[in-house]
Amino acid sequence: QVQVVESGGGLVRAGGSLTLSCSASGSIFSIDVMGWYRQAPGKQRELLAFITSDDTTNYADSVKGRFTISRDNAKNTEYLQMNSLKPEDTAVYYCNADLRRSSWSPRQRYWGQGTQVTVSS
Repeated sequence: QVQVVESGGGLVRAGGSLTLSCSASGSIFSIDVMGWYRQAPGKQRELLAFITSDDTTNYADSVKGRFTISRDNAKNTEYLQMNSLKPEDTAVYYCNADLRRSSWSPRQRYWGQGTQVTVSS
């Protein structure tokens, strides 16, 4: 069984910074893509960023230039560095990993439980 756990959420003032971590554990052959999503109350889930196995990255327009995604393959961990935070960034942040448990297994998505980020003004 594979588990994905994120951490690092909390309360921060507008203009401040916060870094989230997401670690995958268990039987893992390879992790193809890791990403970050967020969902605010009454809003649709939003893709923020993803990073591929060859370190290609993609960002949503709402966070481009402020957030940076990275991964440490040796630790099966991804990070989201968030700078210049705004009140509208307040949401539950979720990480995911698209991975294979073996060379013969299909690619499957695993999700973390979410971590709350609150930005005050």
